[in-house]
Amino acid sequence: MAERQRDPRLDFFRGLGMFIILVAHVPNNGWAQWIPARFGFSDATEIFVFCSGMASAIAFGRVFDQHGWIQGAARILHRCWQVYWAHIACFLVILTLLLAIDRANSNAHYVGELGLAPFLADTARAMVGLLDLTYVPNYFDILPMYLVILAMVPLVMAVARFGPAAVAGLLLSIWTVAYLGWLDLPAEPWSDRTWFFNPFAWQIVFFAGFAWMRGWLPAPPVDRRLVVAAAIMVLATVPFAWHRGFFTVPELREWNAWLAPAIDKTHVGPLRFLHFLAVAYLAHVAVGPRGRRLKGAVVDLIRAVGQQSLAVFLTGMVLAQLLGVVLDHIGRDAPQEALVNLAGFAVLAGAAWITAWFKAPPWKGAGRSGDPAAARPARRAGPMPALAGASGP
Repeated sequence: MAERQRDPRLDFFRGLGMFIILVAHVPNNGWAQWIPARFGFSDATEIFVFCSGMASAIAFGRVFDQHGWIQGAARILHRCWQVYWAHIACFLVILTLLLAIDRANSNAHYVGELGLAPFLADTARAMVGLLDLTYVPNYFDILPMYLVILAMVPLVMAVARFGPAAVAGLLLSIWTVAYLGWLDLPAEPWSDRTWFFNPFAWQIVFFAGFAWMRGWLPAPPVDRRLVVAAAIMVLATVPFAWHRGFFTVPELREWNAWLAPAIDKTHVGPLRFLHFLAVAYLAHVAVGPRGRRLKGAVVDLIRAVGQQSLAVFLTGMVLAQLLGVVLDHIGRDAPQEALVNLAGFAVLAGAAWITAWFKAPPWKGAGRSGDPAAARPARRAGPMPALAGASGP
């Protein structure tokens, strides 16, 4: 069976989101003043979640279709297991890295600056919270949100037997309850702080991408009136989202405060979601049918990063903290920031290339290297579960 051709739009926008997320996560990064979040209500988080929904429809929807609901649910459980341990490992690696830097420099306080000091002050309780996801520091909140949304996929696929309208009714009901604040999850055991990204609200973004790739939502037509309406929506939000405007026009700050419930990031306010849909529609029109305008070496590089989003995201989480330390030492003038950010982009591209190389996997071609022993087929010791296959989000 021929391998299904990848959708270039999915890989391109997922890769673009990875670069933006890196820039946004580098502490006190001047380049972060020019990311989409500074000019509109939605940002790279919506790109990441929406594209993850698209990727999940491709990677996991096929399992549900070809092997049934039980096998599909098992595949989702396996992916949740991977994401869970990726989250735990990412937290421990970054904490250990920052502890080592703080110990090496008595004037450094990177652990405290990232908000991890409470973990060290009450490690026993925090460790339990880390493992049962009742301790979710703000910097480490995207993967737990993604994990919970992934766990909803079997439920959605079961309801889909009754038609797309039933799925829409379920997801909109869950979003409504979450938006009202009735499904908030505890983020730390020593306070009443809740998860910054409420998964029961953010699922509306994920399953919008999921439904589009499943064919439950038709692709929007390219219509000049829709393009104009979407452009007006995007441009009209700039004055109320542009941070520099707040310092010069007090009325803009007042309007932004008044709009806060509608653009709430934690619960995906309706105006925030509408803004993202407008941006997504303009991007859909700009890249052409099935992304035929996405060509060139830079596009290919961005797509390669998007194809390995989990590995690249984890790399970026760790790398962002290191780049912040580097900027603290070399300065934050324009040339230094350009050097550090571009170096970060290169590392993300390298991480994507290495991940793809291992996924190939490279050792399957060992028999062609001239080693007679490597050319002989290995004796089968028994059935082995297939771990390769379509790359998940």
